[in-house]
Amino acid sequence: MDQEDRIALFLDYENLALGARDHRGGADFDFRPIADALAERGRVVVRRAYADWSYFDEDRRMLTRSHVELIEIPQKMGASRKNAADIKMAVDAIELAFERDYISTFVICSGDSDFTPLVHKLRELNKRVIGVGVEGSTSGLLPPACDEFLYYDRLEGVDIPPTRARRGRPAREQPGPDQRLPEPEQEREQEEERRPTGEEPGRDVDALAVLVAQTVAGLQGSANGEVTASRLKRTLLRKDPTFSESDYGFRTFGELLRHLAVHTVIELAEGPAKGDPEVSLPEHGDREVAFGLLRGVVADLGSSGNPVALSGLKNQLRRARPDFSEKKLGYRSFLQFCKAAATGGVVDLRWSPEADDYLLTTQG
Repeated sequence: MDQEDRIALFLDYENLALGARDHRGGADFDFRPIADALAERGRVVVRRAYADWSYFDEDRRMLTRSHVELIEIPQKMGASRKNAADIKMAVDAIELAFERDYISTFVICSGDSDFTPLVHKLRELNKRVIGVGVEGSTSGLLPPACDEFLYYDRLEGVDIPPTRARRGRPAREQPGPDQRLPEPEQEREQEEERRPTGEEPGRDVDALAVLVAQTVAGLQGSANGEVTASRLKRTLLRKDPTFSESDYGFRTFGELLRHLAVHTVIELAEGPAKGDPEVSLPEHGDREVAFGLLRGVVADLGSSGNPVALSGLKNQLRRARPDFSEKKLGYRSFLQFCKAAATGGVVDLRWSPEADDYLLTTQG
């Protein structure tokens, strides 16, 4: 138990409850998915929810059954009540950060950007901060400030709101002969027609492969030891606190890594701890094939002895191999890929002021 994170949970309940009602088709807020998600991350030792509970009578019973301490903020409706709850919650969180050294993680359940300074201060005090908010009512300023941000809508156990289903939706009024829907609206309707009932749009796994490859390359370049799966996951969350492998259809991060390993984006090896494999980029295989492809294309285009300009060269590689992508190999740009090939003696690369471009030739 000493290795577990101790978690303090603070709920801006009005923000969550009203956010769920307004942006999830009137659906009731359910605390259980949040509790389950936090149970996977550590031991929750403090649970507090702030609101004027006279407006959330049914919710009180639900939270009490989950052992949440209800903090009463009796105020009139309006901004004064909201500010009172926010201030009380922030003061309690800071007080707990100083008085309870064993608490390592603070969970701020709100989408309100007013809590951003609180998040910054807690992190300054060496506390890990997880944010939780309803996607439609969360400010764009809050998630990047957190170490990790969980959208309530995407948590396991949260039902898809009925308004997302096409079945039972009233028929849309057809535009008249002189009326045209804006193009973005037309595209949105066509996309909804193609999407199965109740299905969320999938995220691009290829883009995820690029992100993982770039991250592994950066970690390997930092020379701070081996790159383990746990270290990679922490780095991905620092880049994007809303990152979750479940958004891409994977149940666990390990399942995601195995998928990328099968597609030769990364390689997995036994790590220092069981269940925490070492992750690396393929040193040979696809990278050597890509270098060979570059050399072959440069040789063909410069067969008459003329150097080949960098501009437009990537398109020539894709004509020869449509699935070519330097980012999947861990390079942030095509120029970086060519520089690596030049360092390895595959091609010569030099800057030409006359051509205002890099020029490539094959060696030998």
